[in-house]
Amino acid sequence: MKPRILDLGDTALTLELGDRVGLALNARVLASRDALGKLRGITDVVPTYRSLTVHFDPAIVDREEVVAKLTHAAESSFSREASLDTTGAQWRIPVLFGGTHGPDLAAVARIAERSEDAVVEALCSLQLRVFMIGFLPGFPYLGELPEWLRLPRLSTPRNAVPPHSVAIAGAQAAIYPWSSPGGWHLIGQTPLRMFDLAVPERPALLVAGDTVQFTPVNLDEFARLTSAEEAGQLRREQFFTS
Repeated sequence: MKPRILDLGDTALTLELGDRVGLALNARVLASRDALGKLRGITDVVPTYRSLTVHFDPAIVDREEVVAKLTHAAESSFSREASLDTTGAQWRIPVLFGGTHGPDLAAVARIAERSEDAVVEALCSLQLRVFMIGFLPGFPYLGELPEWLRLPRLSTPRNAVPPHSVAIAGAQAAIYPWSSPGGWHLIGQTPLRMFDLAVPERPALLVAGDTVQFTPVNLDEFARLTSAEEAGQLRREQFFTS
C-alpha cells in the first residue's frame, strides 16, 4: 500500500502507511513521527498501529505545510529499512499473576496446553512494544505475543475490569488504567498507575515506541508496592531501565 494523507476535519491530517498490523509497519509509523521534528502550530501527534495523525492550528500553520512535512516524514521512513528497535523508554512493570488478581490465567494455561508457570515465564521473557495508546487514556496496546498464546477475546465481556489489570487477547497484551468494561483475558495486576494527572508533562506512564517487560512479584511485594503507590511514594524512575 502506498502512503496516503487523509483530511480528518479541518484541523487534523492522517498519514496512512499500510494496512497490516505488525512490528515493521509500526516501526515506520514511529520513524515518521520522529522525522516530523518540531513544527509550529502542531497541537498533537498521535501514532497508531499503521497511521499517524497530526492535529494542528490552522491559524498558525497552513494545511499545505503540514502535508509537506508529513510527505517528507513518510518518504524518510520508507527510504530506509525502519529498525524494529525504537528509541522509546524501556520499562520493567511488576505484575502479580493469577489468583483473584488474574482470574483467567488458569483458563489461558489450559487452552494453551501449558502450565500457569510456563505462561507467566513466557510472558515475562518478552520485550513488548507499545504499539499505541488508545481505548482509554493511558491504555497501552502491547505486542506481539507468541502464536500459542494468541487467544480470541472472551465471548461475553466483563462489565467492569479491575483497574491496573494485565490482560491478553489476540497478538496483544494490555494494562487497564482504571475500571472499565472489557473482553480480554485477565492474567494479572500491576500496582503501578498507567495514567496520572499529577504528572502533567507526561500523564500516561507509557507512550508509543516504549518497550515493556513484565516482572512477576508475590502477594507481599504487590501489597507493599500498592501501598507505596497510593501514598505517592513510588517514582516512575524505579521501573525505567533505559
